[in-house]
Amino acid sequence: MAFGINRSELNEWKSQVEKGEIAFLTHFWIDPRFRNSHAVTKAGCSDVGKLIRWGESYGLKKEWIHDYKNLPHYDLMGELQIRVLKDHGLSSHIKKFNLEKKPADH
Repeated sequence: MAFGINRSELNEWKSQVEKGEIAFLTHFWIDPRFRNSHAVTKAGCSDVGKLIRWGESYGLKKEWIHDYKNLPHYDLMGELQIRVLKDHGLSSHIKKFNLEKKPADH
């Protein structure tokens, strides 16, 4: 389940992805398989080759791309998520979603 974003933020991410830009969307997320993560960042791009090359620069495999509703993206969590957000000047995502807090701090 995703929450912590509004329709406008989601639509902006979709628009950027569809234009072939590398776009980022962070939201709160609950999944019992990932008990140590409370948020995920989706790094998406409709140009899959571009997305693969971008992912390789972070050690991501093309097999990890999700193509949900024709919006190809990687799901980023944990330390890699924080590194990517910092690298792309998105510290506002880190602050908004308390990503540098340890799970026990929540």
